[in-house]
Amino acid sequence: MKSSILILLGCAISLSSFAQPLALARVGKLFGYIDQSGNMVVNPQYVNAKSFSDSRAAVLVNKKWGFIDRSGRMVIDPIYDAVKPFDNGIAIVAKDKVWRYIDDQGRDITNFPVSDKLYDFSEGLAIFRSGKNIGVFDTKGNIVVQAVYEEIKPYRNGYAKAKKYGRWGYLDRNGNEVVAFDYDDLGSYTGGATWGKKGTAFGVISNGNFKIVERCNAIWDFSEDGLAYARIEQAIGFIDANGNWVIQPQFLKARDFVNGLAPVCFNKLWGYINVRGEWIVQPLYPDAEVFSKEGLAPVKVKQWGFIDRNGKMVIPPNYEITVGGFQIFNFNEKGFVNGFARVKSSSGWAFIDTSGNVLGNRWYSNLELFR
Repeated sequence: MKSSILILLGCAISLSSFAQPLALARVGKLFGYIDQSGNMVVNPQYVNAKSFSDSRAAVLVNKKWGFIDRSGRMVIDPIYDAVKPFDNGIAIVAKDKVWRYIDDQGRDITNFPVSDKLYDFSEGLAIFRSGKNIGVFDTKGNIVVQAVYEEIKPYRNGYAKAKKYGRWGYLDRNGNEVVAFDYDDLGSYTGGATWGKKGTAFGVISNGNFKIVERCNAIWDFSEDGLAYARIEQAIGFIDANGNWVIQPQFLKARDFVNGLAPVCFNKLWGYINVRGEWIVQPLYPDAEVFSKEGLAPVKVKQWGFIDRNGKMVIPPNYEITVGGFQIFNFNEKGFVNGFARVKSSSGWAFIDTSGNVLGNRWYSNLELFR
């Protein structure tokens, strides 16, 4: 009995170690993967590779793509000409100029709806095309949205933006139309408020109602703090989910509120305001990004450093953060993500922690975020 328990514990430890996030790292001209302790888990050996998605990462061997697991073991042989990321255990791959779906063991999947083109899965759902119409199916091949739409965007946070009869609306995972198909354009939607456009009028959609924000010529997406920045002529302010101005338009540029603070540009310099529009960090910087959950935000002097919520520079401005890596940055990935920020200096690329320490005291030719 005791030996069985030990075996089970060993398996659990092994599985948990393989499930840890890994970052794609380039050393010289070769790619490998590091863990969040800075250890090289998969030695640099590939001339090309991609970040992990699900439990698989694509690597190039002898000009063909295959997939490794988080231990570095090749689990899908390198036989493909091109590959896409895995989502919910399914990926699109190309072999001999033919695209197909495979599972995470490399087996072809043949029970999906016939489609004129193959589309990536997103949140376990994928688009299929039948003539000019588009629908959605799940990972078991069940059709969840009939092919009656002109366009459907990938699902994000459980919802997909779609077009029918030339008008935009939103679908949920079951194919229900949760935002009416009555708009020329729509913002992102997570179940609460979003913005919509009808003709030249911009407004807020909340509880099925559309409220025009008078004189507004642009609205950006709502943040988790429940506010969105919007523009009248060339001045930007913030509105709430009811379309009311909570901070009057007065800024040249702005970014999202995160945990009660937002970066805004005033007189060509950036600082941070609270939800009452009060300056918490005076406008001193040529550029600034949103605060992370770690409580730090990137700000630019000549280079980039990191301030805390009181405006204190806790990591000196010695870095670049927006120079392109293998992939394009998301705004929220320019600062700290899960305890680490990806930065560049004359030594190369590295991860730093919230104290400014370089992970593993090592710099790389390039890095991707932990996945």
